[in-house]
Amino acid sequence: MKKATKFLTMTLAMVMTVCTLTACGGAAKGNTLTFGTNAEFPPFEYVTSNGAIGEYDGIDMAIAKQIAEDNGMTAAMENMEFDSLLVALQNGQIDAVIAGMTATDERKETVDFSTPYYTATQVMIVREDSDITAATDMADKKICVIQGYTGEICVQDMGYTYEAFKKGTEAVMELVNGKCDVVVIDSATAKKYVGDNEGLKIVEDPGAFESEEYAIAVQKGNTELLDKINKSIDKMLADGTVNELAVKYTEEATAE
Repeated sequence: MKKATKFLTMTLAMVMTVCTLTACGGAAKGNTLTFGTNAEFPPFEYVTSNGAIGEYDGIDMAIAKQIAEDNGMTAAMENMEFDSLLVALQNGQIDAVIAGMTATDERKETVDFSTPYYTATQVMIVREDSDITAATDMADKKICVIQGYTGEICVQDMGYTYEAFKKGTEAVMELVNGKCDVVVIDSATAKKYVGDNEGLKIVEDPGAFESEEYAIAVQKGNTELLDKINKSIDKMLADGTVNELAVKYTEEATAE
């Protein structure tokens, strides 16, 4: 879903140095397991009146809650900008990151990832009368992406110019209002936005967008917590819990 910029990588390196000097902690505090997220990515994480963890709900929130319960703990959630999540993880503000985060090679240099729990791909949201049928058709179009998401790096790699927004809703409203031609975003989230806004459709191009795997990030070397998370994820994958949650939240999102 989402990517770290070169600037963020440099920032993380600096933070890791500070953590080494100040002995930053990486273990869960007391009986609480604190996750970091960016609650702007339905159906994986979003704000609602009564969520799985406080005001936060979605596929990732339900998974985080189950992980905590499996380990006799209570899940807490810190909502922040996506590009701040790995920095917060490195400085010990949170114990883990669950935010529809793709386990990229770049990120693996600074954090450890759990067993992947979800596979997704990028798609294009366009207006129903759009002539965009493939990624190559975006060459002369106005493209919107969400800052830090995988869609941004995909568009960068294609060599296209684009405008980045901090929230998916902002990018989609640009499309709805005719201020851009296409939004590149994760498939599950695209279904939510298309369901919420008349006159939009999804265009897929498997040849242009590779699949990606979402995983939970922990501080590098925090094997104790990683083992606990992996054990819980493995159980939820084996008994079908993750699939059930994906179906439940995706159907709820598209039905609203």
